[in-house]
Amino acid sequence: MTAQHRIGVVGAGTMGAGIAQCVAAAGMPVTVVDPDPTAAERARRGIRAALRSSVLLGRGPRPGELAGITDRIRWSQRVEELREATLVIESVTERVALKYRVLAELDRVCAPSAVFASGTSAIPITDLAARTTRPERMLGLHFMNPAPLTEAVEVITTAQTAPGTLATALDFLSALGKRGIVVGDGPGFVINRVLMLAIAEAAAVTESGTDAATVDALFEGCLGHRMGPLRTADLIGLDNVADTLAVLRDTTGDGRYRVPNVLATLVENGHLGRKSGRGFHAYP
Repeated sequence: MTAQHRIGVVGAGTMGAGIAQCVAAAGMPVTVVDPDPTAAERARRGIRAALRSSVLLGRGPRPGELAGITDRIRWSQRVEELREATLVIESVTERVALKYRVLAELDRVCAPSAVFASGTSAIPITDLAARTTRPERMLGLHFMNPAPLTEAVEVITTAQTAPGTLATALDFLSALGKRGIVVGDGPGFVINRVLMLAIAEAAAVTESGTDAATVDALFEGCLGHRMGPLRTADLIGLDNVADTLAVLRDTTGDGRYRVPNVLATLVENGHLGRKSGRGFHAYP
């Protein structure tokens, strides 16, 4: 990644914070915009904790480098702070209207040459790009959670994405030490088009009497998955899973993308997975 690139991230949730951490750890400054100061403070604390943990586990920066990484992250409540950004990653909640609004605002504020990347889990990039005046300068960057620990990123291009836009995105990912895997556009792309069906069906199985631990043990022990589908859902965040299933059902018309009752109940009760301490599994 060349020195003149200036990175922006919109959204200080789990994924936005994780992406910002990746950028700062790679030596690049990044501005994170979120109108909620509480979300920003929570993200700050989360990044510091994640960096300290990585040092203790011996797979992150040296202790003396931690301050430099956090100093490279600038926090703001105003999207106007991204006026000079060359690459902006939208990472707000998986709500179509919200993403439309954020992208339209970025389009108004940022230079015409700036590249936009959406971190959406399922919304077609073509639909999002249509809310801007620069569809040729937009694509999807679907990071996996936790972003600092995953090696690959799903890169989604549309029929209008310019070759230079893709080159910029792949160069950016390479600078983060990540591999971009390019796929075509469509609801859920590749990963969530498949994964969300597996999670929904796994959740439905628990409604028939099989416990979550057994479901995941079968996937991990018999198929060699690092995590079963319900532990994966807990890691993603059950509210995010429910939102993604709803988007997939709306955009595909496929009734298989339903939110099982057990998942809806967990979300309603605030049991969102790892981030809340309880989901399909408990996390002391």
